[in-house]
This record gives sequence, C-alpha cells and structure tokens, in this order.
Amino acid sequence: MHLTGFFPRTLVVLLLLSPWLNAAPLKTAPAIDEAVTRLFKLDGVVEATNQTTVSSRANGEIVAINFDVNDYVEKGQIIIRLKDTEQQAQLKKARAARKEAQAQLSKALKEYRRIKGIYEKKLVAKSALDDARAQLQTAHARLEAAQAQLAQAEEQLSYTQVRAPYSGVVTKRHVELGETAHPGQPLMTGISLDQLRVNVDVPQNLVERVRRYHVAKIEVPDGVVEVKKLTIFPFADAATNTFLARIDLPEGTRGLFPGMFVKVGLVIGEKHQLVIPARAVAYRSEVTGVYVVDEHGHIGFRHIRLGARLKNDRIAVLAGLDKGERVALEPVAAAAELMKQRAEQSHE
Repeated sequence: MHLTGFFPRTLVVLLLLSPWLNAAPLKTAPAIDEAVTRLFKLDGVVEATNQTTVSSRANGEIVAINFDVNDYVEKGQIIIRLKDTEQQAQLKKARAARKEAQAQLSKALKEYRRIKGIYEKKLVAKSALDDARAQLQTAHARLEAAQAQLAQAEEQLSYTQVRAPYSGVVTKRHVELGETAHPGQPLMTGISLDQLRVNVDVPQNLVERVRRYHVAKIEVPDGVVEVKKLTIFPFADAATNTFLARIDLPEGTRGLFPGMFVKVGLVIGEKHQLVIPARAVAYRSEVTGVYVVDEHGHIGFRHIRLGARLKNDRIAVLAGLDKGERVALEPVAAAAELMKQRAEQSHE
C-alpha cells in the first residue's frame, strides 16, 4: 500500500522531516548593508612569464637531442649535445699548460728562497735577488694565464652541452640530429608553467581607477585568486584606445595554462550591497532563495538574485531582500519548520 493512501500529503512530508521538527530554535542572521568591492570584468589571456628560445653558443655537429616538443624538462637538464672533440682537446691542452705553469712556479719559488738566504749572508749581490724575484713574478703570471685559459676551455666545452635555463615544456624544436650548429642559431623554444601572467586590455575610461586600486581578481578552476602585482603600460593602443595591463599570477597557480582565456575582475571602487552568509542560500533546482524569519518567528521562502561571492563565506544579494530582514542559516531545518507551521495553520 502507498503511504499517501492513509495520510494527507502534508503529514507525509512532516514525517520525512521529523528529525528537524524538535530541533533547537532556528539560527538566523540579518541582511546587512555593506561596502563591497566594485569589479569591472574583462577577458584576459594567460601567457608564460618565461618564454625562451635557446641558441647555440658554439660550432659543432648535433650528436644528441634528448627532448622533443611537449616534453617536460627540469632546470639544468641537457637538452642537446654537440660534438666536443675539439673542445676536449683544448681542455686537455689547457690542463697540461696549467700543470707546467705550477711546476715552473714551484721551481721559481725555491730558487728565490735559496738566493734570498744567500743574499742575507751577503754572499751574492742584490741584483741576483732581484733577478730571482722577477723570475718568481713571471712564474705567477704564467700560472694565472694558464688558469684563465683552462677556465676558457671549460667554458667552451660547456657550450657543447645545451642545458634548460628553467623547468618547463618544450614548444618547438628548430634543429635535427646531425645538423651543424653555429653560434646564435636557435635550437629549442620552451615555456615555464610555474610562472604565469595574464594580459588584459583596459578601456581608457577605467584605466585611472584601475591604477588607483591596483588589485585584480582572476577566476581559476579552484576559485578566485587576488593579485596585487599589476603593470599597466603607459601608452594606449592606437587602434582600440585600450591600455595593456599585465597581471603576474602567484607562482605555482594551478589550473591555468598559456593561451587560455580567463575572467579578470579589476577593482575600480566600492559599492553598497546587501550581504548574507552563503550558508543561508537554498538551491531548489533552478530556483535560488532564502528562508526569511520575521519578528514573530513566521517563516517564508523568498526568491532572491545573488551577486558575487565574498570573503569569509558571504554572498551579495542583488534583489529579493531588504536590509535588516533575517534569514535562516540552516535551510533544511527552516524547510521543516515551514512545513510544520503550514500544517498547524491547516488544522486551525
């Protein structure tokens, strides 16, 4: 048998909502008039802050390409290797020259100390000591030159190992295996996903207010990111009469990728709106409303039009409520109480 065959529909609903019927009095909060941030929303485009084309700094045949387009590369990893036979030979030569210079310096130092000891015993002329000192200084200079040549050889060898300047994704490869690279020739292009920014065109009638408040709110998949690092270019585009604003996102912002469109809210002032706790809003299919409780405890369901979600789990109300009206903070319990009140009225 169907339950509705024995009880009126209202009683059935009351039985289903019975856990809330004997609950504590409803908690309410007033709709308050509050100054909230005024936003002007525009479409922005995400781009990578770091976008680099790595070029060759040496001549040499490309003997290894370790990454390709769409590969993720960690900072410092070798992405391309050049043939380094000549550079290795120069490095060995430089190391041998430094070793020879060190030996000459050691010999010159010993000779200087020997001559100095003899000179102190007045057994040789001062000119002999001066010659020994000059030989020592020359040996020092030769060692410094050899060390500089070694550093240069090591630097030239490092040019044959092209490393990623930062962690990111390869977007384009400009060379093929076996080609001969030349200094300045582009090898690979990549972008970093860790540091992103948003470019947005600001109408000229708003640019001064945007400069004054200097705050933007970017809609991301997980919510809204507030950004205070804005750069507004000091000149307008002649074709559109708009100013380019560059908004640097916090490092590590997730869910955004270069090329995406995002909604950008630019703070241009303040306005007064009614604000209520977000938990008081009841969503019934396509209907949005709140349960309004009057001074006598009577409950009514009121359709409202919502504005922006604010900090501290609050939300703005554009229409449907008046200042000072109290809304139930627990919509389910308020619905049960409303049904109870209707049932009592029907029995009177």
